[in-house]
Order: sequence, then structure tokens, then C-alpha cells
Amino acid sequence: MPDFNSYFLMKEADVIEYAKVKVPQKDWDADTMTCREIGDGNLNYVFKVQDAKGHSVIVKQAGVSLRISEEMKIDTDRNRVESEILILQGKLAPGFVPEIYCYDTVMSTCCMEDLSDHLIMRTAMLQHKIYPKFADQISTFMAQVLMGTTDAVMDHQEKKALQKSFINPQLCDISERLVYTEPFNDEMGRNNVFAPVAEFVKEKLYENEPLKLEVAKLKMDFMTNAQSLIHGDLHTGSIFINEETTKVFDPEFCFYGPMGYDIGNVIANMIFAWCNGDVYGEKEFCEWCESVVKDVVNMTMAKLAAYFDEHVTDTMCKTPGYKEYYMDTILADTAAVTGLEMIRRTVGMANVKDLTTIADEEKRARAEKICITAAIDFIINRADKKCGNCFLGTLKKAVETVDGK
Repeated sequence: MPDFNSYFLMKEADVIEYAKVKVPQKDWDADTMTCREIGDGNLNYVFKVQDAKGHSVIVKQAGVSLRISEEMKIDTDRNRVESEILILQGKLAPGFVPEIYCYDTVMSTCCMEDLSDHLIMRTAMLQHKIYPKFADQISTFMAQVLMGTTDAVMDHQEKKALQKSFINPQLCDISERLVYTEPFNDEMGRNNVFAPVAEFVKEKLYENEPLKLEVAKLKMDFMTNAQSLIHGDLHTGSIFINEETTKVFDPEFCFYGPMGYDIGNVIANMIFAWCNGDVYGEKEFCEWCESVVKDVVNMTMAKLAAYFDEHVTDTMCKTPGYKEYYMDTILADTAAVTGLEMIRRTVGMANVKDLTTIADEEKRARAEKICITAAIDFIINRADKKCGNCFLGTLKKAVETVDGK
């Protein structure tokens, strides 16, 4: 039996022994314990361990390279980062993240609550399921975690200590390349462009110098604006959901950056869900997606402002007019990141199933053109997106443009 005193990439049999040692708070029935890998992400290995008595745990181990590219090596310390931020998020927004039982910096693993009574939200979106509580719940989570970790609210020295702990350079580098660079020039030859839209992509993205100028500005802001402790990858594949609760997980890309990055990711992925539902004629689902786009913008901004009012500590941030300025910058960043996420998930290295599973090539090409068209508007005209209706209007305008109406 391995002693787990030095790192190695575990197999399912190893994980069973690991759970016995590291999660003793579960009264395991050792003879009936089973394990299977359930992860479908690019970075980690995720296992579910359970026994006949109903005990279960999720064991997540960080690999030394991306599963989609052995060439892309990454520091396994990201598992420590993920575990610590989940613990912090659980304090700031109780009930919105899975419970962490333990984390292990030697094996680069964390053991967490099994949420088998939830679906991964992207899976649910592909089934066109509707969750009326989602917008309210995700906006509460974002407002409490994002504003709760800013200089406006926190003691500045405590905030800088958190910033140091979660600096996360390697995963930030992935975002800097795969979100802010390669989708606009394919400089590494790794973009996954759907052949029927290749010329459209070339014209609208690769040859669009005004767009690239705006993205360059946004990239430098992403790299230097240590505004808030963000999740860094808050898409529908990083959310567990059921009819009653929303649980955010997988925050290993977290670092101190612009809070609009998280809000924009949520909105972009709801637009992907809308595109898929639109193709398959799911009118009620699409109407719900539209309401979520509007509500996530409006509710998040309102809750951020309320949290600011209640918890602001910095004297200068209390200056009349500052809060309004601050909220406007967050909203503009949110619009920009909505566009960036829509482009990178459409043409970049890591596409979304909402688009790639559309079987009809003509309908998929239309959906991708809608995403790219809306995304460019979100980026170029980000300062004009002042409310949820503006965000939804951008999508509707893109549909009309692509359809020639």
C-alpha cells in the first residue's frame, strides 16, 4: 500500500486507500468501498469514492500537465490555492461552495463534499433545464465574495497578504494566452476554428485591428488590476446546480484581478446556453436564459453596491461619487469579459459543448457568428452597457445582424 509521503499520480485503487487515511471522519465500510474517475476537465483528476453504507467523498488531484496538452506543464500548488479559496469563499458566502474535508500539499489533492444530488450546470443547460433560483443565488455568491475581498472593504494589509497567497502566475499565464491573445491571432496555431466560419473569424478577429487594440488594453488591465479575489474560471462547467441550490467549485484559476472577469464569464456562458436552446427550438428555456442574463447583471450590481454601502472601510472610497464611478468600471469590465469569453470559447483552444454539439453545420455556424458578433460589440462598446437590458439587447442585435434583418 502506498504511504502517500511523496507525490505520484493516483489510480482508482490508490484513491480508495487514500480516502481511508485522509477522510477518517467518514465511517468507511472498507470492504465495499469503490472508486471511479468522474472528471472531464483539462487540468485535474477527479474521483468519487463511496461505500455501501452511503458514505462518499470527492478526491481531486492536480496533475503536472494539462490533460489536453502534455507540453503545458503547470504547478500542482494550484490544488492548495483551490482548497484555500474554497474555504475562504465558504466563509464569505456560506452554502455556495462544497465543504472541504482536507487538503494535502504533498499529494496535491483535496477531499471535498460529494454533490451527486446536483448536476454540473453545463450538462443541465445541454438538457435545457430551467433553474428559477439561479440568478439570485449566483449574484449573491459573486457580490459577497468579490466585494468582500476588495481594498474598499478589507484591511489593506490583510488584502495584500491574500493577494500574495493567491498570486497564481502559471494559471494566469494560461488565461493571458488563451483568453486575451491567441483567439485574436492564433499565434501558436492552437485555435479550434469551425471550418464554415474560418473566413468570418479571419475578417472579424484576426484582421480587426481596432478590436485587437481594445483587447490589448483589457489584457494589461487583467494583469495589473488587483481589485478582488476572483474565481478566474466561473463558467457553467464550474457550477453544480439543482432546483434548490447553486454550488461553485473548481476555483484553481483564482487570483486578485478585476471582478468583472467572473461576472462576465457567467453571462457569456448563459448566452452559449441560449444559443444551444435556440437551435433546438427550446423557447421557454431561451426566455429563461434571457431573464438570467438581465438578472445576473442587475442583481449582481445592486448587491455589490449594497455590500459596499454596508461594509466600506476605506475613507477615500466614501467620497461622494466614488461608488458610482467604481460600479461603472465593474460593469464595463463585465461587458468586456462577456465578449472575451464568448470569443475564446468559440474559436480558441477550449471550445464549449453548447456550440460544438450542434449537429447541423449551418445552424452551428450561425450560432458561432452570433457569438462572435455580439462579443465584438461587448468589447468595443463596453462602456455603453449600463444594465441587464443592454446586455440582452447586444445579443438580440447580433442575431438580427447575422440573420440580415
